[in-house]
Amino acid sequence: MACWIMGKTMDAQIFDMDNIDVAWCPGCGNFPILMILKKALAELEVEPANLVLVSGIGQAAKIPHYFKTNVFNGLHGRALPPATAIKAANPALAVIAQSGDGDMYGEGGNHFLHTIRRNPDITNIVHNNMVYGLTKGQASPTSQMGFRTPVQVNGVFLEPFNPLAVAIALNAGFVARAFAGDSEQTKEILKKAIKHKGYALVDIFQPCPSFNKLNTYQWFKEHTYYLEDSHDQYDRNEAFKRATETEKLSLGIFYINPDKKTFEENIGTYQENQQPLYERKPDIGKLRNLIETFKIAD
Repeated sequence: MACWIMGKTMDAQIFDMDNIDVAWCPGCGNFPILMILKKALAELEVEPANLVLVSGIGQAAKIPHYFKTNVFNGLHGRALPPATAIKAANPALAVIAQSGDGDMYGEGGNHFLHTIRRNPDITNIVHNNMVYGLTKGQASPTSQMGFRTPVQVNGVFLEPFNPLAVAIALNAGFVARAFAGDSEQTKEILKKAIKHKGYALVDIFQPCPSFNKLNTYQWFKEHTYYLEDSHDQYDRNEAFKRATETEKLSLGIFYINPDKKTFEENIGTYQENQQPLYERKPDIGKLRNLIETFKIAD
């Protein structure tokens, strides 16, 4: 967990960048997600200096460019490995890995699976617009069957990837889904995800008005509903059942497993020495001895 600055009232504008050119289309769902995330972090009183945003490639991956904080912008599909390493090197930081559905579930699909297994104490926000927006409208892993694009001219014939069901099947620590059009509900889900100790997935439905004319704001309003207050977030079987619904798509927190040890706790680095890795000095003697073991005998 990050170190929250208590007793202060923070304004979301603390994360605003000045004089920047925002490269999103009018009506893009990334705009509300950017605003909602800033508000969530401000209400949690996370200082910009204690936050790192990590992303890959894509329209959603541009969000760190519009955030006044620490940023690591990496390769396509490769946001999760550096996010894991950053948290391990400095556990006091709040680390958020965020990108689009293509970046996280397509190019980054293998990293997605194994990051869940490792359970680093990071938040994984996925902007799910069911299309590749940056490269002009190809089908993504979450595109619906029948969805027509300039490449899939006869319609998508693959069953869409279900990130929530996969995450629950792998016993992820926190699994939720939200909608960019519901700012208050999404903000509260994000706050709980960021506070969760361990890996937390928040898949956020968002429209792409330029390249996805099917999954609009109105479509999401008509095809989603919120899990009931009576839903047991600790019942893995029930969570999996709700995650596989297709007639209408559930929103809310599906599953929480509070008992999993984090990656940082399991690797043993901090079991005897609580000093962050980035502050530790290398032992030159041990390093020299290690190098000597690789020398080829005369």
